Amino acid sequence: METKIFKNTEIEAAAKDLKAGQLVAFPTETVYGLGADALNETAVKQVYQAKGRPSDNPLIVHVADIQTVERLAQPLSDAAKKLMTAFWPGSLTMIFNLRPGVLSKAVTGGLNTAAFRFPANDTTLALIKAVGHPLVGPSANTSGKPSPTTAQHVAHDLDGKIAGIVDDGPTKVGVESTVLDMSTDQPAILRPGAVTAAEIEAVIGQTVATEIHQVGAKETPKAPGMKYKHYAPSAQVLIVNDGDWAEALAWAAKQPVQLGLMITDDRLHQLTVPRNVEAYSLGQDVTTASHHLFDGLRHFDDETDIKDILAEGFSNDGIGLAYMNRLKKSAGNTFFEA
Repeated sequence: METKIFKNTEIEAAAKDLKAGQLVAFPTETVYGLGADALNETAVKQVYQAKGRPSDNPLIVHVADIQTVERLAQPLSDAAKKLMTAFWPGSLTMIFNLRPGVLSKAVTGGLNTAAFRFPANDTTLALIKAVGHPLVGPSANTSGKPSPTTAQHVAHDLDGKIAGIVDDGPTKVGVESTVLDMSTDQPAILRPGAVTAAEIEAVIGQTVATEIHQVGAKETPKAPGMKYKHYAPSAQVLIVNDGDWAEALAWAAKQPVQLGLMITDDRLHQLTVPRNVEAYSLGQDVTTASHHLFDGLRHFDDETDIKDILAEGFSNDGIGLAYMNRLKKSAGNTFFEA
């Protein structure tokens, strides 16, 4: 299959392929998604095949208006409506109980719930409207690999496997949306992202559960990233805490192989980097680090001589929680030990 690259002015051509049951990757403000018509079960099943994704891992449904959610979900609570007003379009995904029979089990992983998102990307909103149906949109990458933040990342993983990619340039946020479970009595964050628990609580006046866990081997996850290893390059990632940098680089200098280094600029300027270590800038702070995280992991994944990657850790405050959630998954929760 030839994978076409659509400009953001070629929405109708991309929509035509989606209407025909093909897969087309699309941009959002967070990462690129792998799109299929959410109401076409055959097309949705192709998403799992293209990604190599386990079929019990449910897919996020992307919409271009709140009315679509109201048609598919059980009646929305006042809290849900407040969150939609505050954060949609934007980087918040919400899980709702569904009306019977509205979505295929291929979308929901067999559950009676589904995750919905209204992305803050004009190109993709126009695409959804042109298709006339909501789109499923898991990250447009090979399952388990770092999520794509450019059309080139998508092509690297899925060229020849999907019909097309809508290229809208690099994404703005760089880590996937916050996933908030609104199908239970107490809202719970199942995946942290740019929208924080404190921001959600300020809108709904209710405490949000934030204990993020992996589900058991026989359980079906409600959201992506709860069961399977994610975001992992071929090299081993080692997370480095604040006080361990001198020891980490001393250890790196003794290694007989090339290593990667993902680090903020200020910290880099305070250190002496060994010759066998290639540095990748995470920018100035945790916000820019979140934006560059997946690109950095992919950068070193393309360099086959890199065997280990030292990556800067941050506190779990604000977006740092989302950054560390992704980094720990990419590292298999492995830290450098001085």
